[in-house]
Amino acid sequence: MLQRSGEFSLVLETPAVSPDEASAHFSAKLSVETDISDVMLDLQRGYEGFVLLDARDQAAFDACHIPSAVSMPARRIDAETTRDIPKEKAVVVYCWGPACNSATKAALKLARLGFSVKELIGGIEYWRKEGGHVEVTLAESAPKYWQGPEWPGKA
Repeated sequence: MLQRSGEFSLVLETPAVSPDEASAHFSAKLSVETDISDVMLDLQRGYEGFVLLDARDQAAFDACHIPSAVSMPARRIDAETTRDIPKEKAVVVYCWGPACNSATKAALKLARLGFSVKELIGGIEYWRKEGGHVEVTLAESAPKYWQGPEWPGKA
């Protein structure tokens, strides 16, 4: 641990792993995650090597989704509902944002069904925060994060 005598580091209380262990960890992390800017750029360039899948419910998708995304709520993913997704393409899944794990649940189901899959870090919340274009029915009033089971009803 790097510290001067008498000093304590919260950062280094748990020592960093070796460079080889760090390399393996970050390589594994990058193999299952992608970020907003990489997806944006690929979509802008017309790249078609992955399927973008929105794991939120149908009402949320209808209100606001990333262009070219396919709606497939995580709870409905099975061999039958995924039959039209080409297995030779990777699947990039997203949901609301960092506080939502529907994309993680969808990714797990898809991987178990034999798909190569990555999770979009930040979901639609960060897509919109970073200026990503969306297809919407609610325009700017579409929420960036889950609003509860009564959404999209109006109060």
